[in-house]
Amino acid sequence: MAKEFDVSYATATLSVTLFLAMNAVFQLLVGPLSDRFGRRSIVLGSLIVFCLSSLGCILATSFEVFLTFRLLQSVVVAGLVLSRAAIRDIHSQEQAASVLGYVTMGMAILPLVGPAIGGGLEVHFGWIGSFWVLGGLGIFVFLLAYLDMGETNKNKSTSMVAQFRAYPELLSSRRFWGYCLTATFSAGAYFAYLGGAAYIGREVFSLSPAILGLYLGAPSLGYILGNGLSGRFSVAVGVNRMILIGTLITASGMLLCIGIFLFTTPIPLSFFGCVCFMGVGNGMVLPNATSGMMSVRPQLAGSASGIGGMIMTAGGALIATGTATILIPGTGALPMLFIMLTCTILSSLTITYVIKRSKNLSFAN
Repeated sequence: MAKEFDVSYATATLSVTLFLAMNAVFQLLVGPLSDRFGRRSIVLGSLIVFCLSSLGCILATSFEVFLTFRLLQSVVVAGLVLSRAAIRDIHSQEQAASVLGYVTMGMAILPLVGPAIGGGLEVHFGWIGSFWVLGGLGIFVFLLAYLDMGETNKNKSTSMVAQFRAYPELLSSRRFWGYCLTATFSAGAYFAYLGGAAYIGREVFSLSPAILGLYLGAPSLGYILGNGLSGRFSVAVGVNRMILIGTLITASGMLLCIGIFLFTTPIPLSFFGCVCFMGVGNGMVLPNATSGMMSVRPQLAGSASGIGGMIMTAGGALIATGTATILIPGTGALPMLFIMLTCTILSSLTITYVIKRSKNLSFAN
């Protein structure tokens, strides 16, 4: 029987917040380190720390020790950040967006099956079973990366000082910030959904936990489709146009959903069906926006991936928290839907600015 730690709900919530904060810190660190020392070494090092931290979680005898190792596990975000940078290292902007679309399509399957796997492990082995699986997966991915991942960064910076001197060129780029904000607002619509969908399912539609769990995965199905469209058409259509089309698809879904709530009697299928449009839109926006932000200064692709990922995570967390705060009994679904629509409109505006900026730079050359 796995040991149990007696902690309050507030402490558990704080631990999740700390985990997200550490995740953001590691995203900021691993990108610049990989631009200096290479993608492969940083990925392998982070996986070693992750495996040891998983073992630490299993062997922990107090909640404080467990939490320390749990926070260290967040270093595995290097795999997410640097896989994107590695793809950009070896592909053009449009090709990178296409490959990222296919990669994230596979990643989107995990939110659909992860809760079921975690629940099964909890029932049969206690909470500690998940950490044995995580440790085993960490070892597998380490071996795979060690045997198969070559170094993709062929233009390492000469020193960290020289690299930081190049940062103003990246951080002063209006296109870089345009792509970052486009991705952040697009993801923000999804985070707003995460902050309020369970409330809508319980309070508005009176769904049971089992049925609600099935409906909550609706955006993931749309996201898989959107990723597939990115993989198929990003090279032919172009990164910026794919992003704009994705934001318009999401906006259409949100407007339809708002209309249903204002003028008809909504049912769960209509609400979660409309949310699928957001999944499709995000599946088109995020791979292309990520490729765009890493293409502004390709020699700093790792840093751009880390900074962009941190901004998106932090912005999404704030939007999710804000959404959850305003949804109190009696408010209904409209406040959340208007937040999601606002995020989508802002995403459309920022990519429109990027398109205009890109055209101006082309004319200048």
